Amino acid sequence: MNTPAISVPTVPSVIAVSDLVCGYGDEIILRDINFEVPAGQICFIIGGSGCGKSTLLKNLIGVRRPFAGDVCFHGESFLHARDQTRRELLRSFGVLYQSGALWSSLTVRENVALPLREYTRLSRREIDDLVCLKLSLVNLAGYGDHYPAELSGGMRKRAGLARALALDPRIVFFDEPSAGLDPLLSRQLDELIVSLRDTLGTTCVIVSHELDSIFSIADRVLMLDKEAQTIIADGPAAELRDGTNAPARHFLTRGASAPA
Repeated sequence: MNTPAISVPTVPSVIAVSDLVCGYGDEIILRDINFEVPAGQICFIIGGSGCGKSTLLKNLIGVRRPFAGDVCFHGESFLHARDQTRRELLRSFGVLYQSGALWSSLTVRENVALPLREYTRLSRREIDDLVCLKLSLVNLAGYGDHYPAELSGGMRKRAGLARALALDPRIVFFDEPSAGLDPLLSRQLDELIVSLRDTLGTTCVIVSHELDSIFSIADRVLMLDKEAQTIIADGPAAELRDGTNAPARHFLTRGASAPA
């Protein structure tokens, strides 16, 4: 199996993962995970079913604690940080979960306001103003008083993104953002992600298997492999598609989505 090329960031890294080992119970799913993500990059994590994409994401954002290794944000260890530092690091990134993960009993406005109430001392009026701004950013102005059940799947995704952006994070993690969306809505979400990067300088880490999105907006692709239990390819999607790494080439040329 080919050794992945080493990507050397040309701008300071906002995420640095070193010697990460992840798993459940006594079972190791991923090992020797090492990579950095520079500021403003759209980085996709790809791979076949069961390769550990979601496991890696959970370990990056602190939902699970890895067996070994470290995850650093902005040069600070997230895993070994003291409570106050960890809280500050949590504020520096947002997460868009696959389902949107909105509280069904709360309105869209109340969902987006949650992190602002938890992590800031802003007044109610200031929070309301920020919520309106975030909803406008994701093209949901006027939907603040709706409940999640009253929204379409694409709108729930965008509402979840508004909440992820509530604290002006420098990094946003996306878990299968296009899952369940039709091609048009998926493309609109891709355009929104690129707009966030271009206008706000947001660094985006996206777990996905959608080839259209990968080839349209990814600056870089990290490919995981179930058998190797680690990263087997790292680079621009087109270069991996046309390169000598057989598993990456096979993954990125399946179906008709990959451009000729």
